[in-house]
Amino acid sequence: MDDLAFNKIAGAVLATALAAVGLEELSAIVYQSEPAAKPGYAVQVASAESGGGPAAPELPPDWGTVLPTADIAAGKTTTAVCQTCHNFDKGGPNMTGPNLYGVVGRKPGTHPGFAYSAGMVAMGEKIGAWSYDDLNTFLKGPQADVSGTKMTFTGLKKQDQRINVIAYLRTLSGSRAPMPPPKAV
Repeated sequence: MDDLAFNKIAGAVLATALAAVGLEELSAIVYQSEPAAKPGYAVQVASAESGGGPAAPELPPDWGTVLPTADIAAGKTTTAVCQTCHNFDKGGPNMTGPNLYGVVGRKPGTHPGFAYSAGMVAMGEKIGAWSYDDLNTFLKGPQADVSGTKMTFTGLKKQDQRINVIAYLRTLSGSRAPMPPPKAV
């Protein structure tokens, strides 16, 4: 090999090494970063509209006051989503969920021909029969109220919707559950 070929190869190796070192230094200058003063990420949390304090717990409604003024038609409309799993007709078949005709005042976990979860049967033993307050709590969040329930519905978060649905369910019975008197103020 002659001297000129060796010089060309040596020059190419040195130029490549110089380019690599130069690019490394250039990228360190361009993408210069300072260590964070405080490790972690800043997460923005929306403050509550009521002034930042915890939300007040929802009080159970005064059934003697709200049931007579409840919108039964709105309750029936709200239960349209329930009809994918439940039947509301007298003597109607059980579906994915039990028939709900006459559910107000009925013992949970006892409708004939439906295989209830152990949690729902235990709820029936605990409370005896569906009261307005029990239905209100269950409809707000079925999984939170009855551990192991087969009902996958997330619940009705608005209290007025639950009141209307319960008023509608109350009409689905040969003998309606009695309406409690209004609470004394």
